[in-house]
Amino acid sequence: MADHSDYKPGNMDIRVQEKTFDNFMWFVSRGAVLVICILIFMAIVNG
Repeated sequence: MADHSDYKPGNMDIRVQEKTFDNFMWFVSRGAVLVICILIFMAIVNG
C-alpha cells in the first residue's frame, strides 16, 4: 500500500472538478428546459 503520511486534508486543487461540475449543471439545466419546451410544444400541436 502507498504511504499517505504527507496527505493534508483541504490542500487539493479542485478547480478542474468545480469547472466540470459547473458545466455539467449548465448542461442538465438547459437540457431540462429544452425537454419541457418540447413537451409543451407537442401538447399544443396535438391539441
